[in-house]
Amino acid sequence: MIRFTLLASGSKGNALLVEKGATRLVIDCGLPPRDLSRRLEARGVAPTSVRALLLTHEHADHVAGAARAAAHFGWTLHASFGTASAAASVLDGVPVQRFDSHTPFAIGELSIQPYPVPHDAREPTQFVFADGAVRLGLVTDAGAVTPHMVKMLSGCAALILECNHDAEMLWRGRYPYPLKKRISGGFGHLSNDAAAQLLAAVAHARLQHVIAAHLSQENNRPELAQQALAEALGCPPSWIDVASQEGGLDWREIR
Repeated sequence: MIRFTLLASGSKGNALLVEKGATRLVIDCGLPPRDLSRRLEARGVAPTSVRALLLTHEHADHVAGAARAAAHFGWTLHASFGTASAAASVLDGVPVQRFDSHTPFAIGELSIQPYPVPHDAREPTQFVFADGAVRLGLVTDAGAVTPHMVKMLSGCAALILECNHDAEMLWRGRYPYPLKKRISGGFGHLSNDAAAQLLAAVAHARLQHVIAAHLSQENNRPELAQQALAEALGCPPSWIDVASQEGGLDWREIR
């Protein structure tokens, strides 16, 4: 069994906790260590019991608290070669174990398959976590759906999918035009419709959980993301979970 909880999800900071037995991994740390610690403890997890911190890319909402958290709690820090280089000033000399964005590796009881995604970062990666029986797929920052993403996420028992924006809300909203272009572009963020297309493309016979993540508080609403993903699966919108900026998402188990 793998279980996971989102500690925060959105443009103000992201963090995910994945657990298999005694192996606990945090993915991304866009929160101050004190806030992160509070959220971990609220879920019954001592921060020092976490083994490692993995980074998806160098943007502030994913790495702002990484160096301080890793140093304070004694976590090993893992990032792709490009992310480690691009985030060097933020990571402030904290040692980084670098990985290739196509090469699987293991930490404790978890197998980790990084995979590249199109995003406006140096070497952005997302991850699939496995324990030999079930797989958890993560994609939180990508501008488009690629065949490789579909291949990596097919067969997962749980999926955390970026549903950053509703396209109509984005284009009618108050963001300046260059920012709208960046968000909606091929190296920006997945819309609800794009996430739904990805979900429809992956094999989902074994799906136990689908979570809409990284929603824009300005350009999306939870019910819109739920509706789009539900239509892709042919399920009630209430079956789709939504992770929030402040509350994240409580524990989910994959059996």
